[in-house]
Amino acid sequence: MIRPLDRLIRPKSIAVYGGKEARRVIEQCDKMGFAGEIWPVHPKLDEIFGRKCYRSTADLPAPPDASFVGVNRALTIDIIRELSAIDAGGAVCYASGFREAMSELSDGGDLQEALVAAAGDMPIIGPNCYGLINMLDGALLWPDQHGMVRATKGVAILTQSSNIACNISMQTRGLPLAYLMTAGNQAQTGLSGLACAVLEDPRVTAVGLHIEGFDDIRTLERLALRARELKKPVIALKVGKSEAARKATVSHTASLAGNDAVSSAVLERLGIGRVHSLPAMLETLKLLHLYGPLADTDISSMSCSGGEASLMSDAAVGRNIHYRDLKPEQLPPLRESLGEMVTLANPLDYHTFVWGNLERQTAAFTAMMSGGYTMNLVVLDFPRGDRCDSSDWMTTVDAVVAAARATGARAGVVASLGENMPEDIALGLMEENVVPFSGIDEALTAIETAAAIDSAWTKPTPAPLIDAAIVDGEAVMLFEDQAKAELAAFGVPTPKGKVVATPDEAAKAAEEIGFPVVLKGLGIAHKTESGAVRLDLRDADSVREAAALMDSVASGFLVEEMAPKPVAEIIIGAMRDPVAGPVLTIGAGGILVELLEDSAILTLPTTPDAIRETIGRLKVSKLLDGYRGGRAGDKDALIQTVAAVAHYVATNATKVEEVDVNPVMVLPHGMGVVAVDALIRKRS
Repeated sequence: MIRPLDRLIRPKSIAVYGGKEARRVIEQCDKMGFAGEIWPVHPKLDEIFGRKCYRSTADLPAPPDASFVGVNRALTIDIIRELSAIDAGGAVCYASGFREAMSELSDGGDLQEALVAAAGDMPIIGPNCYGLINMLDGALLWPDQHGMVRATKGVAILTQSSNIACNISMQTRGLPLAYLMTAGNQAQTGLSGLACAVLEDPRVTAVGLHIEGFDDIRTLERLALRARELKKPVIALKVGKSEAARKATVSHTASLAGNDAVSSAVLERLGIGRVHSLPAMLETLKLLHLYGPLADTDISSMSCSGGEASLMSDAAVGRNIHYRDLKPEQLPPLRESLGEMVTLANPLDYHTFVWGNLERQTAAFTAMMSGGYTMNLVVLDFPRGDRCDSSDWMTTVDAVVAAARATGARAGVVASLGENMPEDIALGLMEENVVPFSGIDEALTAIETAAAIDSAWTKPTPAPLIDAAIVDGEAVMLFEDQAKAELAAFGVPTPKGKVVATPDEAAKAAEEIGFPVVLKGLGIAHKTESGAVRLDLRDADSVREAAALMDSVASGFLVEEMAPKPVAEIIIGAMRDPVAGPVLTIGAGGILVELLEDSAILTLPTTPDAIRETIGRLKVSKLLDGYRGGRAGDKDALIQTVAAVAHYVATNATKVEEVDVNPVMVLPHGMGVVAVDALIRKRS
């Protein structure tokens, strides 16, 4: 059991080991006003920056809360062992040449294991990382420059990449950074564990994660649960490819359920907002720092240009953003303040008639912010300070602030170009509780993400994900007849059918079942491509002739009753993700699976409500609802069938590698569904 990280991330004493990097750590702590003790450890020097040097760990006056170990990789292990033995609070391991360098250094993996063993129950960060910056207490285990300033409260950002952390530290967007941490190789302590620790600091308002690969799913679940409890939102910028490329390729499911889609589904399940760029992360954190999650995405927008109003309107297309119409009571005060020539709408182009007029702008903004919108945006790109006079722009800022104060509404000022939001203005707006957004897309992403977190938090806390562990043994393929039998036992509806060995037996079976029938060749993964499926056979001779044609490629035959014409064809699949465990895929099915690319991921275990919501996101759901006057599909029966497949996968979670039920014919409402083809790959 690893000890808590409190001493490491909020130290009162810091030991530093090494040369140049260690000196930089001391410089940064002094520069930022660290009030605790700093103890340099060096075998030869007597002092560094006026501080006494200690010859070894054993000579330190007390076990340090935090240590920066900036020596070579072999010596790092020895020092970590010494610190652990004296009950030190934790350490940053700066050195590289561990698991990240295995392609160049064959002993890198062994050394990383030795490092973790040397640490024992003492927390370590790294190796191959810069460390951490705590701007709340001025404690920096950080061997380089940075762009941060002391803070009394703010957000925490955690990343595996030291260079990304350096870049983030230089932001000029007005975002108050409380903590900036790097995790490097995550040999022992990963991003999720670090995030759990900083979340407990009452001065931290929100957390941002830059994730290259999930470290530990159980710790991530614990982080998400604690974030709910503390009402402190967490967002993630998840990048990179699969943590372990162990996907099979025999089914359509594998082609649909890429790692990125699984990552999104996991984060959504946990109530962790996902963004897709560093600018979006920083802008979202600004919003969350001031306001936290948002109840919905009903927003207003005002600008003094039709072009800007159009940009705002167009940027909402394809997003969960709603420019709700103005309320009747907003119209008179808007008309009075803006005049007769302004079209009153949302987004609103208020023209330049009130430009530079504090009283009339305040009245207009107050009327807009009185509409009960979740967020009220004013588009305002500031002029260059070195060449222009920004007085009139500051009048608009003052009007926004005054209107927000008068109404108690949430407000943001949006620069359409990120560089047109000067840092001093951004800082001033943050002080006034107004979000200074750099970029239109980033502003709308922030609002969407904040609302998604709130939506997740209003739902019941999800059950833990099914364990990703799997039994040893060879994976075997269960072709259609066996797969359908296993699924039918769990409640998946399948057609009446019979397995036979010869064309004559196929003809006889068809007569027993009743025409029309479907004939399929067994032992073939993709029967349509192999010519091993024939539909709508209406007499025994046709069945016999069809079976004879596919006899050379099939190991036997499956004769089934012909399913009625469906409203829609659906695929229900499952695959095993190395981190999230087994997950379901639901999408438009049949022969056009990859072409339509209409699918969604369900993490397990799931619920009927989650299944219904996921189906509702699919494009094919329009068919299920009765597209253009057509008959509606039996959506309730489909939900039950998805739940049955989920139950099968959950029950066989340690064995199942892949399930592919495609297509599932969704019949008209009240007529049910029928799974007409299936494959399963599982370990024995």
